[in-house]
Amino acid sequence: MGIVSANQQVTLTPLAGGVSSDIFRAELPGGVICVKRALGRLKVAADWRVPVERNRWEAEWMRVAGGIVPGAVPEILGEDRELGAFAMNWLPPADYPVWKKMLVEGDADTRTAAAVGDVLGRIHAATADRPDIAARFATDAMFQAIRLDPYLVTAAKAHPDVSRQLLALVATTGSTRRALVHGDFSPKNILIGADGPIFLDAECAWYGDPAFDLAFCLNHLLLKCLWAPHASEGFARCFRALVESYARGVNWTRWPLLEARAARLLPGLLLARIDGKSPVEYITGETQKNLVREFALVLLLAPVMELNLVLGRWMRELPA
Repeated sequence: MGIVSANQQVTLTPLAGGVSSDIFRAELPGGVICVKRALGRLKVAADWRVPVERNRWEAEWMRVAGGIVPGAVPEILGEDRELGAFAMNWLPPADYPVWKKMLVEGDADTRTAAAVGDVLGRIHAATADRPDIAARFATDAMFQAIRLDPYLVTAAKAHPDVSRQLLALVATTGSTRRALVHGDFSPKNILIGADGPIFLDAECAWYGDPAFDLAFCLNHLLLKCLWAPHASEGFARCFRALVESYARGVNWTRWPLLEARAARLLPGLLLARIDGKSPVEYITGETQKNLVREFALVLLLAPVMELNLVLGRWMRELPA
Protein backbone atom coordinates (compact mmCIF):
# COMPACT_ATOMS: atom_id res chain seq x y z
CA MET A 1 0.00 0.00 0.00
CA GLY A 2 3.05 2.25 0.21
CA ILE A 3 2.32 3.26 3.81
CA VAL A 4 5.70 2.03 5.11
CA SER A 5 8.93 1.09 3.39
CA ALA A 6 10.20 -2.48 3.25
CA ASN A 7 12.83 -1.94 5.97
CA GLN A 8 10.54 -0.35 8.55
CA GLN A 9 9.29 -2.31 11.54
CA VAL A 10 5.56 -3.08 11.71
CA THR A 11 3.90 -4.70 14.73
CA LEU A 12 0.53 -6.31 14.06
CA THR A 13 -1.89 -7.12 16.89
CA PRO A 14 -5.04 -9.10 15.98
CA LEU A 15 -8.28 -7.52 17.15
CA ALA A 16 -11.36 -9.43 18.29
CA GLY A 17 -14.82 -9.02 16.81
CA GLY A 18 -16.45 -9.84 13.53
CA VAL A 19 -16.68 -13.09 11.61
CA SER A 20 -15.83 -12.03 8.08
CA SER A 21 -12.37 -10.43 8.30
CA ASP A 22 -9.03 -10.38 10.05
CA ILE A 23 -8.52 -6.98 11.67
CA PHE A 24 -5.19 -5.76 13.03
CA ARG A 25 -3.88 -2.86 15.05
CA ALA A 26 -0.70 -1.92 13.19
CA GLU A 27 2.02 -0.02 15.04
CA LEU A 28 4.17 1.84 12.53
CA PRO A 29 7.14 4.18 13.03
CA GLY A 30 4.80 7.09 12.32
CA GLY A 31 1.92 6.01 14.53
CA VAL A 32 -0.91 3.47 14.79
CA ILE A 33 -3.32 2.48 12.02
CA CYS A 34 -5.89 -0.29 11.47
CA VAL A 35 -5.67 -2.92 8.72
CA LYS A 36 -8.57 -5.09 7.60
CA ARG A 37 -8.33 -8.18 5.40
CA ALA A 38 -11.40 -10.03 4.11
CA LEU A 39 -11.69 -13.79 4.69
CA GLY A 40 -12.86 -16.24 2.05
CA ARG A 41 -14.60 -18.42 4.66
CA LEU A 42 -16.49 -16.70 7.44
CA LYS A 43 -15.94 -17.63 11.09
CA VAL A 44 -19.37 -19.17 11.73
CA ALA A 45 -20.55 -22.73 12.29
CA ALA A 46 -22.05 -23.03 8.80
CA ASP A 47 -19.83 -23.41 5.75
CA TRP A 48 -20.18 -19.82 4.51
CA ARG A 49 -17.79 -18.76 1.75
CA VAL A 50 -17.80 -15.36 0.05
CA PRO A 51 -15.44 -13.56 -2.34
CA VAL A 52 -12.72 -11.41 -0.76
CA GLU A 53 -13.32 -8.73 -3.40
CA ARG A 54 -16.07 -7.39 -1.11
CA ASN A 55 -13.25 -5.57 0.70
CA ARG A 56 -13.03 -3.30 -2.35
CA TRP A 57 -16.70 -2.35 -2.10
CA GLU A 58 -16.37 -1.63 1.59
CA ALA A 59 -13.58 0.85 0.91
CA GLU A 60 -15.61 2.39 -1.92
CA TRP A 61 -18.67 2.74 0.33
CA MET A 62 -16.55 4.52 2.92
CA ARG A 63 -15.22 6.94 0.31
CA VAL A 64 -18.73 7.79 -0.90
CA ALA A 65 -20.22 8.06 2.59
CA GLY A 66 -17.30 10.17 3.82
CA GLY A 67 -17.85 12.57 0.95
CA ILE A 68 -21.48 12.99 1.97
CA VAL A 69 -21.02 13.20 5.76
CA PRO A 70 -17.39 14.06 6.58
CA GLY A 71 -16.24 12.26 9.72
CA ALA A 72 -18.91 9.55 9.51
CA VAL A 73 -16.36 6.92 8.42
CA PRO A 74 -12.66 6.26 9.07
CA GLU A 75 -10.18 7.69 6.58
CA ILE A 76 -8.93 5.18 4.02
CA LEU A 77 -5.10 5.27 4.07
CA GLY A 78 -4.28 2.59 1.52
CA GLU A 79 -5.73 -0.38 -0.33
CA ASP A 80 -4.51 -3.72 -1.70
CA ARG A 81 -7.31 -5.06 -3.87
CA GLU A 82 -5.43 -8.21 -4.89
CA LEU A 83 -5.04 -9.24 -1.25
CA GLY A 84 -8.51 -8.00 -0.29
CA ALA A 85 -7.22 -5.58 2.34
CA PHE A 86 -7.19 -1.90 3.18
CA ALA A 87 -5.78 0.36 5.88
CA MET A 88 -7.63 3.09 7.76
CA ASN A 89 -6.94 5.46 10.60
CA TRP A 90 -6.96 4.07 14.14
CA LEU A 91 -9.86 5.11 16.37
CA PRO A 92 -8.99 4.43 20.06
CA PRO A 93 -11.75 2.41 21.77
CA ALA A 94 -11.65 4.69 24.82
CA ASP A 95 -12.66 7.63 22.63
CA TYR A 96 -14.88 5.74 20.17
CA PRO A 97 -16.93 3.10 22.03
CA VAL A 98 -18.95 0.56 20.04
CA TRP A 99 -22.67 1.36 20.15
CA LYS A 100 -23.49 -2.32 20.79
CA LYS A 101 -21.39 -2.27 23.97
CA MET A 102 -23.05 0.94 25.12
CA LEU A 103 -26.51 -0.50 24.54
CA VAL A 104 -25.95 -3.74 26.43
CA GLU A 105 -24.62 -1.70 29.36
CA GLY A 106 -27.96 0.11 29.41
CA ASP A 107 -26.76 3.32 27.74
CA ALA A 108 -29.84 3.80 25.56
CA ASP A 109 -29.45 7.48 24.68
CA THR A 110 -32.09 8.64 22.20
CA ARG A 111 -29.76 11.42 21.01
CA THR A 112 -27.29 8.79 19.84
CA ALA A 113 -30.02 6.82 18.08
CA ALA A 114 -31.32 9.98 16.41
CA ALA A 115 -27.81 10.87 15.20
CA VAL A 116 -27.41 7.37 13.73
CA GLY A 117 -30.74 7.67 11.90
CA ASP A 118 -29.88 11.15 10.66
CA VAL A 119 -26.52 10.19 9.15
CA LEU A 120 -27.90 7.02 7.56
CA GLY A 121 -30.75 9.04 6.07
CA ARG A 122 -28.34 11.62 4.65
CA ILE A 123 -26.26 8.93 2.95
CA HIS A 124 -29.35 7.33 1.44
CA ALA A 125 -30.80 10.67 0.32
CA ALA A 126 -27.55 11.83 -1.31
CA THR A 127 -27.19 8.60 -3.30
CA ALA A 128 -30.87 8.08 -4.17
CA ASP A 129 -31.62 7.55 -7.85
CA ARG A 130 -28.00 8.20 -8.86
CA PRO A 131 -27.07 6.23 -12.00
CA ASP A 132 -23.37 6.88 -11.38
CA ILE A 133 -23.50 5.38 -7.88
CA ALA A 134 -25.65 2.51 -9.13
CA ALA A 135 -23.06 1.66 -11.77
CA ARG A 136 -20.26 1.94 -9.21
CA PHE A 137 -21.96 -0.51 -6.83
CA ALA A 138 -23.49 -3.11 -9.14
CA THR A 139 -22.91 -5.80 -6.51
CA ASP A 140 -26.25 -7.61 -6.72
CA ALA A 141 -24.73 -11.11 -6.85
CA MET A 142 -22.53 -10.42 -3.84
CA PHE A 143 -25.43 -9.01 -1.80
CA GLN A 144 -27.50 -12.06 -2.67
CA ALA A 145 -24.66 -14.35 -1.55
CA ILE A 146 -23.74 -12.46 1.63
CA ARG A 147 -27.10 -11.20 2.84
CA LEU A 148 -30.27 -12.46 1.18
CA ASP A 149 -29.30 -16.14 0.84
CA PRO A 150 -27.70 -16.74 4.27
CA TYR A 151 -30.34 -14.75 6.10
CA LEU A 152 -33.75 -14.93 4.45
CA VAL A 153 -33.37 -17.90 2.10
CA THR A 154 -31.81 -20.03 4.85
CA ALA A 155 -34.63 -19.04 7.23
CA ALA A 156 -37.15 -19.99 4.54
CA LYS A 157 -35.66 -23.50 4.37
CA ALA A 158 -35.95 -23.82 8.14
CA HIS A 159 -39.59 -22.62 8.12
CA PRO A 160 -41.50 -24.01 5.12
CA ASP A 161 -44.76 -22.61 6.49
CA VAL A 162 -43.55 -19.06 5.76
CA SER A 163 -41.18 -19.89 2.92
CA ARG A 164 -43.36 -18.09 0.38
CA GLN A 165 -43.42 -14.90 2.47
CA LEU A 166 -39.66 -14.95 3.07
CA LEU A 167 -38.83 -15.58 -0.58
CA ALA A 168 -41.17 -12.72 -1.52
CA LEU A 169 -39.08 -10.46 0.74
CA VAL A 170 -35.97 -11.67 -1.06
CA ALA A 171 -37.52 -10.88 -4.43
CA THR A 172 -38.75 -7.42 -3.42
CA THR A 173 -35.51 -6.44 -1.69
CA GLY A 174 -33.30 -7.80 -4.44
CA SER A 175 -35.18 -5.98 -7.20
CA THR A 176 -35.45 -2.57 -5.47
CA ARG A 177 -32.59 -0.29 -6.50
CA ARG A 178 -32.95 3.19 -5.05
CA ALA A 179 -29.88 4.15 -2.97
CA LEU A 180 -26.48 3.07 -1.67
CA VAL A 181 -26.94 0.41 1.02
CA HIS A 182 -24.41 -0.39 3.78
CA GLY A 183 -25.74 -3.93 4.20
CA ASP A 184 -24.49 -4.65 7.74
CA PHE A 185 -25.89 -1.64 9.52
CA SER A 186 -25.69 -2.99 13.05
CA PRO A 187 -24.78 -1.42 16.43
CA LYS A 188 -21.63 -3.59 16.44
CA ASN A 189 -20.46 -1.67 13.36
CA ILE A 190 -21.14 1.81 14.71
CA LEU A 191 -18.71 3.76 16.87
CA ILE A 192 -19.91 6.73 18.87
CA GLY A 193 -17.47 9.63 18.86
CA ALA A 194 -17.66 13.11 20.33
CA ASP A 195 -18.74 14.49 16.94
CA GLY A 196 -21.26 11.78 16.10
CA PRO A 197 -21.50 8.19 14.88
CA ILE A 198 -18.85 6.54 12.73
CA PHE A 199 -19.85 3.64 10.48
CA LEU A 200 -17.66 0.58 9.87
CA ASP A 201 -17.77 -2.77 8.05
CA ALA A 202 -19.63 -1.99 4.84
CA GLU A 203 -18.56 -5.29 3.26
CA CYS A 204 -22.06 -5.83 1.87
CA ALA A 205 -22.21 -2.45 0.10
CA TRP A 206 -24.81 -2.53 -2.68
CA TYR A 207 -26.97 -0.19 -4.68
CA GLY A 208 -30.40 -1.40 -3.70
CA ASP A 209 -33.17 -1.05 -1.16
CA PRO A 210 -32.34 1.37 1.70
CA ALA A 211 -35.17 -0.18 3.71
CA PHE A 212 -32.78 -3.07 4.34
CA ASP A 213 -30.33 -0.86 6.28
CA LEU A 214 -33.12 0.64 8.36
CA ALA A 215 -34.72 -2.71 9.18
CA PHE A 216 -31.35 -4.36 9.84
CA CYS A 217 -30.47 -1.84 12.56
CA LEU A 218 -33.94 -1.74 14.12
CA ASN A 219 -33.89 -5.54 14.26
CA HIS A 220 -30.90 -5.36 16.59
CA LEU A 221 -32.62 -2.86 18.87
CA LEU A 222 -35.51 -5.31 19.25
CA LEU A 223 -33.26 -8.29 19.93
CA LYS A 224 -31.25 -6.34 22.49
CA CYS A 225 -34.41 -6.28 24.63
CA LEU A 226 -33.86 -10.00 25.28
CA TRP A 227 -30.15 -9.56 25.99
CA ALA A 228 -30.54 -6.60 28.35
CA PRO A 229 -34.19 -6.65 29.50
CA HIS A 230 -33.52 -3.97 32.13
CA ALA A 231 -33.02 -1.48 29.30
CA SER A 232 -35.81 -2.60 26.97
CA GLU A 233 -37.87 0.59 27.41
CA GLY A 234 -34.77 2.61 26.55
CA PHE A 235 -34.23 0.49 23.43
CA ALA A 236 -37.83 1.16 22.42
CA ARG A 237 -37.22 4.90 22.74
CA CYS A 238 -34.05 4.54 20.65
CA PHE A 239 -36.06 2.64 18.03
CA ARG A 240 -38.57 5.48 17.75
CA ALA A 241 -35.87 8.19 17.75
CA LEU A 242 -33.90 6.48 15.00
CA VAL A 243 -36.99 6.03 12.82
CA GLU A 244 -38.16 9.62 13.31
CA SER A 245 -34.73 11.06 12.57
CA TYR A 246 -34.26 8.90 9.49
CA ALA A 247 -37.75 9.68 8.16
CA ARG A 248 -37.11 13.42 8.28
CA GLY A 249 -34.43 12.99 5.62
CA VAL A 250 -36.58 10.98 3.22
CA ASN A 251 -37.29 13.56 0.54
CA TRP A 252 -36.59 11.36 -2.48
CA THR A 253 -39.48 8.89 -2.16
CA ARG A 254 -42.73 8.53 -0.24
CA TRP A 255 -41.89 7.64 3.35
CA PRO A 256 -44.90 5.28 3.82
CA LEU A 257 -43.67 3.12 0.95
CA LEU A 258 -40.14 2.82 2.35
CA GLU A 259 -41.47 2.29 5.88
CA ALA A 260 -43.77 -0.49 4.71
CA ARG A 261 -40.87 -2.37 3.10
CA ALA A 262 -38.83 -2.00 6.30
CA ALA A 263 -41.75 -3.13 8.46
CA ARG A 264 -42.24 -6.24 6.33
CA LEU A 265 -38.51 -7.00 6.43
CA LEU A 266 -38.23 -6.76 10.21
CA PRO A 267 -39.90 -10.10 11.12
CA GLY A 268 -37.94 -11.83 8.38
CA LEU A 269 -34.68 -10.51 9.78
CA LEU A 270 -35.72 -11.42 13.32
CA LEU A 271 -36.27 -15.00 12.21
CA ALA A 272 -33.03 -14.99 10.23
CA ARG A 273 -31.00 -14.06 13.31
CA ILE A 274 -32.33 -17.18 15.03
CA ASP A 275 -32.45 -19.72 12.19
CA GLY A 276 -30.23 -18.23 9.47
CA LYS A 277 -26.54 -18.86 8.83
CA SER A 278 -25.48 -16.09 11.23
CA PRO A 279 -27.56 -16.49 14.41
CA VAL A 280 -27.18 -13.72 16.95
CA GLU A 281 -24.73 -14.90 19.60
CA TYR A 282 -26.47 -13.58 22.70
CA ILE A 283 -29.81 -15.38 22.33
CA THR A 284 -29.02 -18.96 23.31
CA GLY A 285 -31.98 -20.28 25.33
CA GLU A 286 -34.80 -22.08 23.53
CA THR A 287 -37.45 -20.05 25.39
CA GLN A 288 -36.07 -16.79 23.99
CA LYS A 289 -35.53 -18.28 20.55
CA ASN A 290 -39.10 -19.53 20.43
CA LEU A 291 -40.41 -16.12 21.49
CA VAL A 292 -38.63 -14.57 18.51
CA ARG A 293 -39.81 -17.32 16.16
CA GLU A 294 -43.45 -17.09 17.20
CA PHE A 295 -43.45 -13.29 16.99
CA ALA A 296 -41.84 -13.30 13.55
CA LEU A 297 -44.08 -16.01 12.14
CA VAL A 298 -47.24 -14.12 13.07
CA LEU A 299 -46.05 -10.92 11.38
CA LEU A 300 -44.80 -12.73 8.30
CA LEU A 301 -48.26 -14.22 7.81
CA ALA A 302 -50.08 -10.98 8.66
CA PRO A 303 -47.65 -8.10 7.99
CA VAL A 304 -48.09 -4.54 9.22
CA MET A 305 -46.99 -1.46 7.32
CA GLU A 306 -45.73 0.78 10.12
CA LEU A 307 -42.55 0.31 12.13
CA ASN A 308 -44.06 1.56 15.38
CA LEU A 309 -46.75 -1.13 15.10
CA VAL A 310 -44.01 -3.77 14.96
CA LEU A 311 -42.36 -2.18 18.00
CA GLY A 312 -45.61 -1.98 19.96
CA ARG A 313 -46.40 -5.64 19.40
CA TRP A 314 -42.84 -6.64 20.30
CA MET A 315 -42.91 -4.75 23.59
CA ARG A 316 -46.17 -6.44 24.55
CA GLU A 317 -44.66 -9.88 23.89
CA LEU A 318 -41.61 -9.39 26.11
CA PRO A 319 -41.57 -11.28 29.42
CA ALA A 320 -42.70 -9.17 32.36
